[in-house]
Amino acid sequence: MVSRKRCLVLGFTVFLWVELYAQVGNETESKCRLLRKFNLTGYVEAKNHSVVIGGLFPIHSRTIPTDDSDGEPVSAMCEGFNFRGFRWMKAMIHTIKEINERTDILPNHTLGYQIFDSCYSISKTMETSLAFLTGQEEFQPNFRNSTGKYLVGIIGSGGSSLSVAASRILGLYYLPQVGYTSSCPILSDKFQFPSYFRVIPSDKIQSEAMVNLIKHFGWVWVGAIAADDDYGKYGVKSFREKMETANLCVAFSETIPKVYSNEKMKKAVNAIKSSTARVVVLFTTDIDLSPFVLEMIHHNITDRTWIASEAWITSALIAKPEYFPYFGGSIGFAVPRAVIPGLKEFLYDIHPSKDPNDTLTIEFWQTAFNCTWPNSSVPYNVDHRVNMTGKEDRLYDMSDQLCTGEEGLEDLNNTYLDISQLRITNNVKQAVYAMAYALDRLSRCDLDELDKKETQCSYMPDFEPRELLNYFKNLKFTTHDGREIKFDTNGDPESGYYDILNWQMDNAGEIAFVKIGEYKFQDTNFELIIPKNSTFYWNTESSRLPDSVCTKLCSPGTRKGIRQGQPICCFDCIPCPDGYVSEKPGQRECDPCGEDDWSNAQKSKCVPKEVEFLAYEEALGFTLVILSIFGALVVLAVIVVYVIHRHTPLVKANDRELSFLIQMSLVITLLSSMLFIGKPLNWSCMARQTTLALGFCLCLSSILGKTISLFFAYRISVSKTRLTSMHPIIRKLIVLICVLGEIGVCSAYLVLEPPRVYKNIEPQNVKIIFECNEGSIEFLCSIFGFDVLLALLCFLTTFVARQLPDNYYEGKCITFGMLVFFIVWISFVPAYLSTKGKFKVAVEIFAILASSYGLLGCIFLPKCFIILLRPKRNTEETVGGRVPTIDRSIQLTSASVSSELNNTTVSTVLDD
Repeated sequence: MVSRKRCLVLGFTVFLWVELYAQVGNETESKCRLLRKFNLTGYVEAKNHSVVIGGLFPIHSRTIPTDDSDGEPVSAMCEGFNFRGFRWMKAMIHTIKEINERTDILPNHTLGYQIFDSCYSISKTMETSLAFLTGQEEFQPNFRNSTGKYLVGIIGSGGSSLSVAASRILGLYYLPQVGYTSSCPILSDKFQFPSYFRVIPSDKIQSEAMVNLIKHFGWVWVGAIAADDDYGKYGVKSFREKMETANLCVAFSETIPKVYSNEKMKKAVNAIKSSTARVVVLFTTDIDLSPFVLEMIHHNITDRTWIASEAWITSALIAKPEYFPYFGGSIGFAVPRAVIPGLKEFLYDIHPSKDPNDTLTIEFWQTAFNCTWPNSSVPYNVDHRVNMTGKEDRLYDMSDQLCTGEEGLEDLNNTYLDISQLRITNNVKQAVYAMAYALDRLSRCDLDELDKKETQCSYMPDFEPRELLNYFKNLKFTTHDGREIKFDTNGDPESGYYDILNWQMDNAGEIAFVKIGEYKFQDTNFELIIPKNSTFYWNTESSRLPDSVCTKLCSPGTRKGIRQGQPICCFDCIPCPDGYVSEKPGQRECDPCGEDDWSNAQKSKCVPKEVEFLAYEEALGFTLVILSIFGALVVLAVIVVYVIHRHTPLVKANDRELSFLIQMSLVITLLSSMLFIGKPLNWSCMARQTTLALGFCLCLSSILGKTISLFFAYRISVSKTRLTSMHPIIRKLIVLICVLGEIGVCSAYLVLEPPRVYKNIEPQNVKIIFECNEGSIEFLCSIFGFDVLLALLCFLTTFVARQLPDNYYEGKCITFGMLVFFIVWISFVPAYLSTKGKFKVAVEIFAILASSYGLLGCIFLPKCFIILLRPKRNTEETVGGRVPTIDRSIQLTSASVSSELNNTTVSTVLDD
């Protein structure tokens, strides 16, 4: 930004200075002249040509510091002969000559040229731009150069900052400018640079390519070094934006000073040394990068992989074998390489003797062969820069050897004659052709129909430069190597590709630029192509792909945790919580497992949850099954005893049929507990509660029939009046009515809101508890509430009749049985509510077995004891022994209560 502002201020200052003197000249009717001339060097050929094309090339790499202590401005001289820039300039001349020889382009016109050396400095670029506009000695812009020919456009000017500076002045007059190596994104802004076009892609595309390359190799933590100019700053700015969009991180971003500064250079070096980033992007030109390379060598910084921009990836200034240990394995993007027919011969056709005034050729010869041309005033190449020690560094000393002119160019090994990597050189050729094709369209008035209505045709050579801009619109042409170039609305090429190069050492000990892939672009479509069989050289200790991360990738089972105040690539690896997993390395979030799954111990995979239910195979379930079957067998044994001794008084006492019903119901309740064991199914959920309720209903209603009989017996025994006894059929009707009522409620329950299997995951997420959802709580309470009511009636009636005199106290046995029943089920409620899972089912089964065993033991075991072990007590006299009563005609026992009814004896308490 600073350089841009400086250029803008300087441009407007010069412009206002010229205009001011123009006004003064008009007033005094005299022309003002420049006090001093710019110190410019270059080439010109304008005679016998229709129009002239200007050219700006960095033939030197810097300017010599000037002494302006006297206050007078001084136009600086240049030093540091740049063979690469000299070749670019020669390529422009060669291309113009080629176009002039063609008959299909500008058949009736020829092109001249005027080329200046920009010295790779903004100040010299400004001087050359003003020289193009003013003719150097003219007092106002007239678009004629110093030759008097019309200047139609500029090719140049060899670097983004230089093009920005030149275009801010040339753009004021809409003088077309075609760049060949300036890729700064800001030059796409047609508001600031309305007359700028280029044949090289914008750095926005290169930044996108770099980010895609970084993603391809799995790097996430990358450093960035940029030149302290528009090219570096805007390039890194675009790169950082693309990195942020891709969720990648820039570890550090430093600049290389244009003028050597030990403090700034040290800051950049320390950033590289201290960072964990092993991959660094270098957005700079080869000239600006050169002192930085020396710093890397001085500090012996190796084991880094450099991502190069197109400005230095193929530069011979950097690609030296002695630099390979530090920069070997660099990967970068280069504009496509091409073979230019006839260029080699043209480059070799150079000699100082051809033109004694050709100072650039003489300087080329002196620098290339390290000699001094005889009788030449051209100074020898000296480096006045300050090195890292703070002293002036003279790379070349004045040679005492004179040039003979017999030196052979074939023996040279320098950048000028190296035509193996003609990339930017080919861009120079395409830039000249773009200008020529636009002029050709102008000469033919080749406009779109819409433009023809708004614009009049122009005629060569007398036309305003801004008129040529209309012919750059939709300009499309095919290059000599078959590529198609078309400018978009921003003056950038619509499509193209980069070569992806890798620095490797060849057998001759020289650095080879090995093509490992391509990056193609067209409009907004991008494609990175790196074949699998590509061979890479990595400048690492292991010679393997470097790993450039802030934090190593989180392993499966963990997720990335943000570190406050740090980039997203720096994170902590946090273990996934229970129920969540990360199956892939580096996940930002842990993924929840499904409802039926749970995370394994490593939290790296979802596994099926442990299914919990009371199974037959486990000890608890097996024990309860044994107890259930054992209880059922005991009841069956009691039934057998009762069947065998069914005619004995004790079995016949108090309704033998009800005793059999109680025994059968106990078998049902005991065996129904087995429905609670095993994996719940819909049918088992529906069957177990209803079977249990019906079993208890049958049992309790039968006991109620007995207890009502005992109650009536007791009432008769204490009554002073004569009472009638209960007919046996009534007791059976009570049982039938109770059971039918229970069946009706159970049927409604199963039809309207039946129980279903339910997978309960609330108590323990790691398990799935298979249990039964009982459906309607109202229905469930109704069926078991009816059983509770029967149990209460049984208890109350038998409790009242417990004092009935008898040798066998059945009333007391039933009372104890009902007490056991209530104690078990009252204890069951808190135990059932406080347990979960299979133990909850086990508690219910235990309550069923305990209550069933209690009724079996209290009601039937005493009778079986007498029947089997005390058979002598199983007699009418013993079972129904007489006792003193108020009315001696009535015999009262718990076994038989007789009364006279219609002159017959009717049993009050069942007496078969």
